Amino acid sequence: MKILQLNAWTGRIKYNIVNFIRNNDFDVICLQEAVWTEDDGEELEYFFASLRQIQQASGLPYVEKASHWGINLGGKNIERVEQGNVILSRFPIKKAEIKEISGVYDERFMSNADEVNNQLYTAIKVELGNGLTVLNYHGFWRNQPMGDEVSTECMKRVAEMIKGAKGPVVMCGDLNLVYEAPAMRELDFLHDLTHDFGVKNTLVKMKLKKDIACDHILVNDKVKVNSFAVLSNEIASDHMPLVADIEI
Repeated sequence: MKILQLNAWTGRIKYNIVNFIRNNDFDVICLQEAVWTEDDGEELEYFFASLRQIQQASGLPYVEKASHWGINLGGKNIERVEQGNVILSRFPIKKAEIKEISGVYDERFMSNADEVNNQLYTAIKVELGNGLTVLNYHGFWRNQPMGDEVSTECMKRVAEMIKGAKGPVVMCGDLNLVYEAPAMRELDFLHDLTHDFGVKNTLVKMKLKKDIACDHILVNDKVKVNSFAVLSNEIASDHMPLVADIEI
């Protein structure tokens, strides 16, 4: 199976992200900061790549999503837009769990740092028809990649969701943490491919000049990893795509 991890950055680089996904053959896609609407998406899609467009480009029939916030636009064809985590899959989703890790749902657009720190952070866990468990988490954000004690408490809650899994597990996410962060020790029962393959940076240098490897794919012992790569030449977001080829 081919797994993609990508923070979609609200689909801002809309043609790049759609074309990148269309031109690859992924079996499971984990996105953070994806956007969608239940209304006519034409107005949204004028500015951003929507989940509808990404799913259509991927050809993946199964989806699970969890909104982190929403905003009422009051447009003629679109009243409301949501942003959050998404798992797309080629395999049927037998069971899904969405867990609130921190914060509360807020329908307002998050406009400053204080509000962002109170934003809802969720994790999605799905059990697929082929026996694979996939977890997608957009990590609790602090303005430094080592996190803090709240980051650790949040990661404990995430780890509890998959510690008891008996089959193969893949965890994906923009975790907003580097491997050395104390919060990442809650995941030491998994293999962090970002660390194991010596990745030093997963951010496109549009905002930050220093290297930060905050995006991760992690697997348990029941997953065989054939290859792992950070696609630094694919500018589909402000984060680089992470791709793992695995067997279970």
